[in-house]
Amino acid sequence: QCLVHRAEMLHLHGAWRDAMEQARLACRRLSEPVANPAIGMAHYELAELHRVRGEFSAADAAYRRAALAGHEVHPGLARLRLAQGNLDSARAGIDRALSESTSLYRPRMLEAAVEVAIVDGNVVGARRFAEELDAVASRAESTALTAMAAQAFGAVLFAEGDSRQALDRLRTAWRLWQDLDAPYPCAQVRVLQGRCCDALGDQDTAMMEFESAATLFRELGATNDLEQLRRYVPRPSTPAGLTPREVEVLRVVAAGRTNREIAETLVLSEKTVARHLSNIFAKLDVSSRSAATAYAYEHKLM
Repeated sequence: QCLVHRAEMLHLHGAWRDAMEQARLACRRLSEPVANPAIGMAHYELAELHRVRGEFSAADAAYRRAALAGHEVHPGLARLRLAQGNLDSARAGIDRALSESTSLYRPRMLEAAVEVAIVDGNVVGARRFAEELDAVASRAESTALTAMAAQAFGAVLFAEGDSRQALDRLRTAWRLWQDLDAPYPCAQVRVLQGRCCDALGDQDTAMMEFESAATLFRELGATNDLEQLRRYVPRPSTPAGLTPREVEVLRVVAAGRTNREIAETLVLSEKTVARHLSNIFAKLDVSSRSAATAYAYEHKLM
């Protein structure tokens, strides 16, 4: 269990590669010679790391192993289904998990329930979950829970159309996550802050928030979050005659992904990815991934 806790701390602090190594080590050690009950925790943490890195197939497999070991797979699995566009599954999973959750795990369930409810258009339900999370945080006197509650409430206020009040909550959340040295939630908060600024007509600040979030997501390897962020950022025209799909492939290449990871992220075959890369290299007149990455940054394609 110490290895799992170490993986969780590395995950929080943005050292995702190291966290992955610790989680895999925990899975091996806890399965030998006889499976330890804590192995479910190890598989769940491994699933969470795959999910935030955009490795959805690997995440799904790890959640299944956690479930086989008797570990609760939500809220992580609900978030995975939400990212995959399966809102019905996400809603059903988090509703069931909330109805069974203990006080220890309930804050995380409530946090995810807010996210699912907002995507579902159920802003009233999202507020109810956020208010309960806020009450839990006020009793617990925990910096992480207070940050979590502030972020959730900020998201709800934004969904309700109150961007000014949302910014107050989100700035509190950002400061607390900064104090905890937690770059991933910091980046998520900056996306929300950018959306609030954009709604208030302050496009310059919105773009700065989005750029800061994008930098953090790239450093972490959060490819799905980076892709989702592009919905809020105007895309530049594509130079060198690149097709929209080639630009998508180039962006994932620039994030440091292998052909197999690109194929999984963009739902393509590895053969198709290789063909796109060949076309990209020819159009850009480059011969390496590093040169293509440099081109992407120089031409603001990221």
